[in-house]
Amino acid sequence: MSKKIKKYFIIPIFLPHQGCPHRCIFCQQQTITNHSGNQHTPDDITNTIELAIKSKHHLNQKLKEVAFYGGTFTSLPVASMTKMLGAVRPYIEKGIIQSIRLSTRPDSLSEDKLNILEPFGVSTVELGVQSMDNRVLLLSNRGHTSQDTINAVKILKKRGFNVGAQLMPGLPGDSNEIFMDTVDNIIGLKPDIARLYPTLVIRGTKLAQLYKQRKYTPMGLKDTINLCKEACIRLENAGIPVIRIGLMSSPSLLEKGEIIAGPWHPSLGFLVRSAIHLEKIRPYLPSMGETKNILLCAPKEEIPLIMGYKKSGIRHIETLTGAMIKDIIPDDSIASGEVAFKIL
Repeated sequence: MSKKIKKYFIIPIFLPHQGCPHRCIFCQQQTITNHSGNQHTPDDITNTIELAIKSKHHLNQKLKEVAFYGGTFTSLPVASMTKMLGAVRPYIEKGIIQSIRLSTRPDSLSEDKLNILEPFGVSTVELGVQSMDNRVLLLSNRGHTSQDTINAVKILKKRGFNVGAQLMPGLPGDSNEIFMDTVDNIIGLKPDIARLYPTLVIRGTKLAQLYKQRKYTPMGLKDTINLCKEACIRLENAGIPVIRIGLMSSPSLLEKGEIIAGPWHPSLGFLVRSAIHLEKIRPYLPSMGETKNILLCAPKEEIPLIMGYKKSGIRHIETLTGAMIKDIIPDDSIASGEVAFKIL
């Protein structure tokens, strides 16, 4: 089972494409984050933090973390890194912010760069791994290899940083088998957390050109849910929590039609989690034809997972059992991951 991780109130600071040595064929971070690529000044960062910590919605959040997302943080000039991290340090010294996390490329880490990060309170470094297959990395113009990821994880863990692995199923040259090999390789490296970002075709990218030329076919939504389900089960059984599945919704993605193709869904993570849960409870359901009508009983907080997105879970159970679900009754005496049923 996956270990429990601390839940932080994340204060995001987006750095689209900053520090990136080149553009990957799938990447359009300004569109994804709905932020410009302008450099953040220390005052910008201070203002962002002040607004966040004064927000009524987050006044009761005890643990707060500043997260530098997007770009390649450790490829920024040293002066830029220290200015941005320095803007956060007073809040860490006062105990207002507990830590900093950042994302970077596997080939952009060294002992010297970690020496810069450590004194400022950086606790988590997330690596844009994407794949552990070198051909997939080459076709996506990543510019690094699987060995770079191995080296990066080792150096981070040796220095005591928490390590995140960001993976992208469905890249050019990828397949279900290749991606699950990537998952197994990542499990062998024992990162602390993982994220799954199924590949989307976004306007203005090289991947969009390949799609229009019919040289790239994205994954379908159903296949994506099944693949992410298997990846989550495997990762979390190995003790690696999957903390995100799919891109976060943003106005630019939804309102401007920036996603041309691919397995986009605003609730992809919930679809995957529901699919995982339905697989867990399947042994506790009646057999096909055993009865026509049932009441299900389940722990209260797991009922949404059973119902599924727009009651798709209920329809799935009814198809499996041939029985109509009349209601789902909350019952916290039932163990997590199990259900009971009553025949009507």
